[in-house]
Amino acid sequence: MQTKRWCLKVHRSEGEQVRKNLIEKGLLDRLYKIRSEGDFLLIPVIQNIDGAICEELTPIPIQKDLPRFEQVGGIAIMQDDDPTGAGEILASKATYHTVLYAESAVNGPFRTKKYKLLAGMDTTATDYTEYGHRFSIDLSLAYFSARLSGERQRILHLMHPGERVIDMFAGVGPFAITLAKKASVIYAGDMNPEAVILMVKNCSRNRVTNIVPILADAVHLPDMIPGLADRIIMNLPLHAVAFLDAAFKLIRPGGMIHLYALVSREDEYLDMLKSFPTQKIDYKFVRSYSPDRFHVVYDIVAGDQDFSIIE
Repeated sequence: MQTKRWCLKVHRSEGEQVRKNLIEKGLLDRLYKIRSEGDFLLIPVIQNIDGAICEELTPIPIQKDLPRFEQVGGIAIMQDDDPTGAGEILASKATYHTVLYAESAVNGPFRTKKYKLLAGMDTTATDYTEYGHRFSIDLSLAYFSARLSGERQRILHLMHPGERVIDMFAGVGPFAITLAKKASVIYAGDMNPEAVILMVKNCSRNRVTNIVPILADAVHLPDMIPGLADRIIMNLPLHAVAFLDAAFKLIRPGGMIHLYALVSREDEYLDMLKSFPTQKIDYKFVRSYSPDRFHVVYDIVAGDQDFSIIE
């Protein structure tokens, strides 16, 4: 809705300099948009100054601070059970179709959460796009987090063409599908049948043909996968360390294991990792989880008992 406001009418060629001068003098009205009128601009000012005219101008919408949430495709996941805030989030962007509140932490053998609908469509399913790949997600059936997109790209850049890769906790396939462009083959395991079904669908959606989906507990993968891997992904932050025996049975000497863990300090698992045959261990912060805990990734080069620590 336009409103009559004071403004300066200036030629486009002078517009930027006039705007800067008005800012320096504290006269630019930041609550209204600069209007284009042919070869001229109407620049709003806060009062009737020399040369000002009164014209119809459009106010700049006030951006309201939204409650904190995580976005997964068209779903917003709130940190608080706040229906009012959920309505504000839903109205803030046309691509949001659902606002949920996670009523539980990740639990059970299939790593799922229970969600409460706060606003929008009653669904936990959505489409998610990451670096050109499209994924079908259902948050109530299989765990998924968009927050590791940077890690997926980091590992892709570390890879050499033709690597054999094992994703021990593959979920709906975000790591496997991201790394597939460089791998010769990826064995992607998960014990959640719904996750494997979605992974197969996502492989088809992205025309990926070098991923072998495996429905299995990761502890059994050494008996199911032929040969050794060049690289292993262990993205199960709460429990991955319990499967290191299986991982070291699957990795070749000189191969890399990426172990994701939830810790209170970055070197928390170093002493335990020293009991395995390693050449080198690197670790880095991934993201915050709570005030006193965070995700870290250990990049472990498999080998003999001689190793060095890079901090």
